[in-house]
Amino acid sequence: MAAYLIRHRQGEHGDILAEDVDTLTLNDHWAILHDHVGIAFAIPIDHVASIERVDEPQVQPAPSKE
Repeated sequence: MAAYLIRHRQGEHGDILAEDVDTLTLNDHWAILHDHVGIAFAIPIDHVASIERVDEPQVQPAPSKE
């Protein structure tokens, strides 16, 4: 699962840390975070200064050669 730090534009509300998210979708008007159930969080894109993925990448083990 991913985690994203959503920073609001300067002078607006506080930052948001969204954890246990499956996907991030961006369009002209919204940043939408989805989890295994559906939409977990949505924010108007004009309120966002930046979105940064902040979790550790999941490393898949190499396939065994048996």
